[in-house]
Amino acid sequence: MTPTLADARRWLDDPALFERARRVRDDAWGATLTYSPKVFLPITNLCRNRCDYCSYRRSPGEPGERTMARDEVDAELSRAEAAGCKEALLCLGDKPEKAFSSYRRTLEGFGHAGTVSYLVELCERALARGLLPHTNAGILTRDDMRALRRVNASLGLMLESASPRLCEPGMPHHKAPDKRPQVRLAMLAEAGRLKIPFTTGILIGIGETMDERIEALLAIRALHEEHGHIQEVIVQSFRARPGIVMDRAPEPSDHDLAATVALARLLLPPDVSVQAPPNLSPEGTSLLISAGLNDWGGISPVTPDFINHLHPWPVVSQLRATCEAAGFALAPRLCVYPGHMARREFVDPSLDAPIARAARELCA
Repeated sequence: MTPTLADARRWLDDPALFERARRVRDDAWGATLTYSPKVFLPITNLCRNRCDYCSYRRSPGEPGERTMARDEVDAELSRAEAAGCKEALLCLGDKPEKAFSSYRRTLEGFGHAGTVSYLVELCERALARGLLPHTNAGILTRDDMRALRRVNASLGLMLESASPRLCEPGMPHHKAPDKRPQVRLAMLAEAGRLKIPFTTGILIGIGETMDERIEALLAIRALHEEHGHIQEVIVQSFRARPGIVMDRAPEPSDHDLAATVALARLLLPPDVSVQAPPNLSPEGTSLLISAGLNDWGGISPVTPDFINHLHPWPVVSQLRATCEAAGFALAPRLCVYPGHMARREFVDPSLDAPIARAARELCA
């Protein structure tokens, strides 16, 4: 039976919330927690949105503005290959070519008429080095996703919130047209129709209520029940930092994050992985394990977290010790999960050989 908002409210008041979530996690995922060894490639930080909590986006001419040329990408891919990474995360702002003529000229200088064409080339370069691309390029059209599907093991887009209230004046998404819930939910649904293994998630602590968190998780569940494409859901905490509009906003506590992880575990189908970034709650990793988390997301040995640059990745050996102290092994994984690898309609035939190669090397 599909859970409801009322169910989630009741679970929140139950002292056995974490225990209930752990049982679901253990039955579905066993005694191994996972992470993806990745390289983080911030292809461009130009973005037409202005979210009140974001320190990543830039406009042309601002300090820190960056668009990676192919030789820069190649250098990072070489370092990642040598370090044993298996995921190449390509990340960029929303619709920069629609907002900035200078960015369009940059693409032309690279020999490309649009962002997606450039991304396809970069993904092919990653595949040639044994890394599986996972692209998070913001809002994409059906044609965009069809082009990227051929060279990406998975795609991603954070839902963040399903609440239109957060788009009203004075709220964090007011100046972010691509954060309108209906726009993001429509893309998630289109990805499902295209049979693309997909990562999404929610961002907590940006002014949403607990009911709104629950509603976002239920919206993700409904999409997965219809299309079967959601492979993992991230529960990510807002972190305040200098230079953003919300620099003085309160951050979610480790317990608040863990309770939301437990709710996600109970609200989402058991086959959907639930993760939280360990670098954003370094003191709360044991609590997250106790709340039913089964995955830590991408961890890079070669690049920082460019979205949350003040929060370094954990050392894998230290994270492994934390997992083992809680009775779990820690193992690397690919950016496409076995459940979707086994379903032929979710893997483009051109990716069969690269995925098989990455899986062999991961297990070696």
